[in-house]
Amino acid sequence: MFISFDGVDGAGKSTQVRLLREWLVARGKQVVTCRDPGSTSLGEKLREVLLSHHDVAIHRRSEMLLYMAARAQLVEEVIRPALGRGEWVLSDRYLLANVVYQAHAGGMNIEEVWQTGRVATGGLMPNLTIVLDMPAAAARARQGRPPDRMEAQGLDYLEKVRQGFLTEATAGRVPIVVFAADRQPGVIHAEVVATVEQLLAGLAGGS
Repeated sequence: MFISFDGVDGAGKSTQVRLLREWLVARGKQVVTCRDPGSTSLGEKLREVLLSHHDVAIHRRSEMLLYMAARAQLVEEVIRPALGRGEWVLSDRYLLANVVYQAHAGGMNIEEVWQTGRVATGGLMPNLTIVLDMPAAAARARQGRPPDRMEAQGLDYLEKVRQGFLTEATAGRVPIVVFAADRQPGVIHAEVVATVEQLLAGLAGGS
């Protein structure tokens, strides 16, 4: 089972990844967690360029392709092997992030980004994407660090990112569930668990 978490930074993705991992491990599941971009040597180097190098000019298309390269490596080195071993994979971001950051908010063609992503991932998509939703300004206020290169593009840009997530959640391209993120982590986690259990029940019923 492959589940990704997404949303604007500060919405609580890493917390919900950790809580779901703990819940799954307590039930005897083997779980691999990863972050996109990252979790491979190549991915971490590209993450540094994409998020930390404020002085490096990166065209939006180049930005998208660098994210795709990191994701391609993540899929082949981490995600696909873990799924092949029958393990669960929980990813902090995945292809949906490119679609909203570079297309919905960044002006690129939405379908072209999806198509590029399918090539980069070899067609490997999550069974479910969980989007944690809250206004960009509220999410930014939660963070106790300077903004990274993407966040530094401003609240107007980040609010377009948020709206992109909400638009994609209704588009029907991939399975997406949206949860309001401005609540206690335990409350959100309980809803995440209920959704995962429902997903598993549906898969079992279809087998």
